[in-house]
Amino acid sequence: MKRILDVGQCNPDHSALAALARRAGAEVVRVARTQEALQILREEPIDLVFVNRKIDADYSDGTELIQEMQRQGISTPIMLISNYPSAQAEAVQLGALPGFGKNELSSPGVLTRIREALGQD
Repeated sequence: MKRILDVGQCNPDHSALAALARRAGAEVVRVARTQEALQILREEPIDLVFVNRKIDADYSDGTELIQEMQRQGISTPIMLISNYPSAQAEAVQLGALPGFGKNELSSPGVLTRIREALGQD
């Protein structure tokens, strides 16, 4: 089964994303902070990362994880979870796949993008 690492979401958002991931045929591993995510990415097989625009635990910027993954040569696909187009554009510029906002969770296009990122197209 494919595995998605969910980084920095609050409880309600994590629950919604986990349900979406299950619809895409994936299980979800949840962590609160960037450093925890990096450790898991170095030690465990992960197929896709969801990172919150603002990490709930410490309100750091989710793009820091994207940048650190690039610096460490971690090539796992990553998507920013944000409703802000400017944040999405910045994340893509830094090397993320096009992500989506919480307002789009019921959009069929989001599920398609997740499946494609997981190699299930």
